[in-house]
Amino acid sequence: MKRILLIDDDVDLCRLLGNYLLRKGFEIEAVSSGLKGINKYVEKKFDAVICDYRLGDMNGKQLITSLKEYDPAVKVLVITGYSDIKTAVEVIKVGAFDYITKPLIPDEVFSILNNVLQINTEDNKNGKKDRPVVKNGKTTENNSEEFFEGQSTTAKALYAQVNIVADTNYSIILYGESGTGKEVIARTIHNMSQRKDKPFIAMDCGTLSKELSSSELFGHVKGAFTGALQDKEGHFELANGGTLFLDEVGNLPIDVQATLLRVIQERKIRRVGGNKEMEVDVRLIVASNENLQEAYRKGKFREDLYHRFNEFSINLPPLRSRKDDILPLTEFFLSKATAELNKNISGIDDEVLQNFMEYSWPGNLREFRNVIRRAALLTKPGEKITVDSMPWEILNKAPLTPNKETQKTSEPFDVIHTVSNGNNGEKDILREAASLAEYKTIMSVLKQVKFNKKKAAELLKIDRKTLYSKLKNFSTTDTILQSNDSE
Repeated sequence: MKRILLIDDDVDLCRLLGNYLLRKGFEIEAVSSGLKGINKYVEKKFDAVICDYRLGDMNGKQLITSLKEYDPAVKVLVITGYSDIKTAVEVIKVGAFDYITKPLIPDEVFSILNNVLQINTEDNKNGKKDRPVVKNGKTTENNSEEFFEGQSTTAKALYAQVNIVADTNYSIILYGESGTGKEVIARTIHNMSQRKDKPFIAMDCGTLSKELSSSELFGHVKGAFTGALQDKEGHFELANGGTLFLDEVGNLPIDVQATLLRVIQERKIRRVGGNKEMEVDVRLIVASNENLQEAYRKGKFREDLYHRFNEFSINLPPLRSRKDDILPLTEFFLSKATAELNKNISGIDDEVLQNFMEYSWPGNLREFRNVIRRAALLTKPGEKITVDSMPWEILNKAPLTPNKETQKTSEPFDVIHTVSNGNNGEKDILREAASLAEYKTIMSVLKQVKFNKKKAAELLKIDRKTLYSKLKNFSTTDTILQSNDSE
């Protein structure tokens, strides 16, 4: 039985989500603060952690950093609002496995959680080591993510560069914003190379301390430091003969960079605390969302290491500059989502597609995938995806900034009066609570403008058609529609 730790100061959320996951066969423990969560995890490890980004004593980034210092392999899912999508991108950078957006949808939580845990389960079950992908301590098969080849001008330029360099042994620097698919491109280059039958290993350098960076890269021997209870292979050993992908390489400590430079030059490694040198044959692909040339000029990165890496560089375009790929990407992600959910969906409404084209996608491909997965989950079988299943962020084109009144009421689970009614009771409660949260946000804005729906739509930055559509889903719709509808 998989063990999950819930960390949230919202008692109702912990109770409802905990009960739902209990019904799904998980063992659950819940705590109300970040510090308690850290202590609980240290006391007894969990298979995954679900935490709210906004905790009373710390935020999600601080919590993840603390957990990573204790266990680099910890799997953390962060709960955040769509108005905090840039925050969600940040928590991915510091090592979160994924983020879950509010209002919470039980099946979405269950789906993402299964995605997290299935990876580890498959590794343990199959005992495979032939072509693993290791990231943040988790291992997956090399072909776990299907590659999408876009048709936009910028995408074609990207793939042309990939085709040129893939079959060489050049070291490569990949530049791009978070969520643009740097690891996917690195894996694609590996699969197109002569090393394709050897391991592809990925390491996130942005979440590890100096001590852990050396251990993860080069391995360690038993007793090398406190907590080194047995010998451990490093990522260079695991990648021997294949490709090593170092994400956010600019975050490596300077002294670790010096050791890395020697390894690249001599093609030999020595485990931390060990005396034996081992020869390694590894192709390096590194990634950064900052310019490493500027970093070495500022003294943050070694110039000689930069030149070792910079045999070839590729810039990955953000999704907002790939508008011609939006529609085919929609079909691609929808196809994957419907297959995952085993659900037939007839398509996507034109209004939704228009919103996709106009949105800036700060979370890039990762955000786009999550939006499609969530919408597919909310859509009934045989129906089209409509704006009703879209998050505020997409419809607003910019984050909604609630006032003090709406700040509180926009959070789900703050008022729940539904009674559990059978096996689906907790699921029904969560769904109703999510709907209630959205209703209360809209009602708060309507009250501010004295139920002038034109002004309300403008304030919410959605069109009146969308506002009316959402109001029709609420039980109090008739009362609202009879209120002042002045233009």
